[in-house]
Amino acid sequence: MRVNRITIASLAAVAGLSLTACQSDDVTSRSDSSAAPASSSPNGGPASGDPARTAAKNPAGKSSGEEQGTTAGTGSGKNGETDRCRTDQLEVTAMDSTIEGDPDGTVAVEFTNGGRDCTISGYAGVDLKTGAGTLSAQRTGEQTGPTVLEAGESVAFGITYPVNDSGGSGVRITGLVVTPPDETKSVSLDWLGAATLPVTDGSGSPVKAGPIGSAGQGG
Repeated sequence: MRVNRITIASLAAVAGLSLTACQSDDVTSRSDSSAAPASSSPNGGPASGDPARTAAKNPAGKSSGEEQGTTAGTGSGKNGETDRCRTDQLEVTAMDSTIEGDPDGTVAVEFTNGGRDCTISGYAGVDLKTGAGTLSAQRTGEQTGPTVLEAGESVAFGITYPVNDSGGSGVRITGLVVTPPDETKSVSLDWLGAATLPVTDGSGSPVKAGPIGSAGQGG
């Protein structure tokens, strides 16, 4: 009977060990089959693929590209504004516009837009080439608003100068140089007014230029 008790005890011990092993394996299996934790970003937050993060970034359901997109303007310049007229797109011409009986002579300078719509305003630069050197015109001081020139449209301004009725030879004019407003590129033209200016005492230029849109109204 002693042998039997030893055998039974041994079997019980072996059975206990087997049960423990099975329970351990079951715990390990259940642990391995559980859902893996969400991956983390380097700063500890949820990864970019996490649905909660995506909804927070794009509450309206937009992609990042839609959020950062901009609407293009409809004008030819920034923010839909029309660009200023450039020298290269303007045809510049001059003509004698002196009205009989006026004490001063007048030359009108016309800008014609040969390109896309543009804005022009203010004063052009005006220089007369003479036998005594370059003579710059003074501004009349008149104020005018900007003018939008569509393709093919024109606008003009007037240059006034004293008529030489002194009986002397005066100062001979050999040419006209015009620089559109806010530009640095100039255009050289023939002078179509009177051939000479009266000699002055040097107190100031006798030639005056009106603003854009003032043809025939200078001085």
